[in-house]
Amino acid sequence: MGTGLGFVAGFVDAAGFVALFGLFTSHVTGNFVLIGAELVASSSGVIAKLLALPAFIFAVAATRLLTLALDRRGAATLRWLLLLEAVMLALFGAIGLALSPLHAADGPDAILVGMLGVAAMGVQNAIARLALAHLAATTVMTVNVTQAVIDAVDLLRLGTGGAGAARGRIGRMLPAILAFAIGAIAGAFGVAHLSFACLALPILVLAILIPVVGRE
Repeated sequence: MGTGLGFVAGFVDAAGFVALFGLFTSHVTGNFVLIGAELVASSSGVIAKLLALPAFIFAVAATRLLTLALDRRGAATLRWLLLLEAVMLALFGAIGLALSPLHAADGPDAILVGMLGVAAMGVQNAIARLALAHLAATTVMTVNVTQAVIDAVDLLRLGTGGAGAARGRIGRMLPAILAFAIGAIAGAFGVAHLSFACLALPILVLAILIPVVGRE
């Protein structure tokens, strides 16, 4: 599950960054750094990046409320949340295709498409905290890489017999890190060659994960 979602996050973040003039859809706080850089160099893309945070917050809040409602009804919460993310990604891709080519970072078409992408990944970020907190992070790899390095040092220092917990964490972290990296490369090449149609791949990954939830 974590590996698949890591691939999705890396793919969508890279594809969005390339197609939307440097907008992060998953690592949304990274947009703050870009805002600062663009205010110094130019004003292009600032509006979209400023709107990304409230769009992300709204998506996370809505996902939380939906989770509470599903839990009260005894529904398969994770399955429905993954379905919601797939639908949001489908909207992101379909509207992106319909409005392509996008000409300006702060154009209304680019902003609309970008906020759909941010909302979709806001759902995944919320899923990670609400339903998959026991797994490695799937949307931002900094924490995973940091923990993997710490655990690798402990394994080298203590040996396999004295660092069982570290070995277990590395087993969870590394697949997510590698999947995110592979997804990012695939997303960048995919959007360069197929435009927003490339989002069919992460949607397919989510479609595969949804029935897996029912068997876990």
